[in-house]
Amino acid sequence: MAEGNETYHVPVLLTESVDGLNIGDGGCFVDVTFGGGGHSREILSRLNGKGRLYSFDQDADAERNADGLDKSGFTFVRSNFRFLKNFMRFYGEEGIDGLLADLGVSSHHFDDSERGFSFRFDGKLDMRMNQRAGKTAADVVNTYDEKRLADIFYLYGELRQSRKIAAAIVKARQGKRIETVADFLDVVKVFFRSEREKKDMAKVFQALRIEVNHEMDALRDMLKGAADMLKPGGRLVVITYHSLEDRMVKNMMKTGNVEGREDKDFFGRVNTPFRLVNRQVIVPSDEEMARNPRSRSAKLRIAEKL
Repeated sequence: MAEGNETYHVPVLLTESVDGLNIGDGGCFVDVTFGGGGHSREILSRLNGKGRLYSFDQDADAERNADGLDKSGFTFVRSNFRFLKNFMRFYGEEGIDGLLADLGVSSHHFDDSERGFSFRFDGKLDMRMNQRAGKTAADVVNTYDEKRLADIFYLYGELRQSRKIAAAIVKARQGKRIETVADFLDVVKVFFRSEREKKDMAKVFQALRIEVNHEMDALRDMLKGAADMLKPGGRLVVITYHSLEDRMVKNMMKTGNVEGREDKDFFGRVNTPFRLVNRQVIVPSDEEMARNPRSRSAKLRIAEKL
């Protein structure tokens, strides 16, 4: 691939998130979203050869970005981050000192017309982060029944027109299979007013991407794994981009579960494995948002394991 890691994905809230890990003299850290490697490189520079970093990504292009890194103290794990706990045990790690997750989709994926992540380019309706396995977005829109499609667009895209969109898809695919981004747009564009078209189309594509990659289930498993693997004093640092994932992260940090169920002790205190480090979310500066428009919806949350 000709493009460098700088164009693959500009790391969001780089200094603030790595500061949040509170890296001291060595330790074991995990970056569960390697992408272009920006956060991992910063973590390695602060470890200065005295600790270990495991970086997860299931994308083949991300793995190639890791080729140039100094391998002393660094391990790339080509896997979904939902298997965090399994791999830490595989590598003999009984606990970790910090975990960073940047849940944003890499700019590279949106700009690659062959991956089908963006409505800006025509191409196969794929959307798989891991192209070695799983259903594509085309499989979803051509095989799911109307109710299931409506639920996806409502729950993951928060679209009020979810039922109408689902009905139109089911009707359209009776004529021919929906294979490409252009095929899909021909069906759904009619439901969006011109002044909101880009925002609503982004929601539709977000909903499909979340379903294809089982993102909410993977996030739930990763957060639970992080709670189990972090040592006392270890840091959980997560950058979110939409309300669904942000709610899950916030709930985990406040209550110890992604549903937000409060288990209180005799004195009415919530039993949670975490202490919030920043009670108010950290957002990018105006300068960062001007440099990197994809950072505009980013929220950074940090918690410490008790």
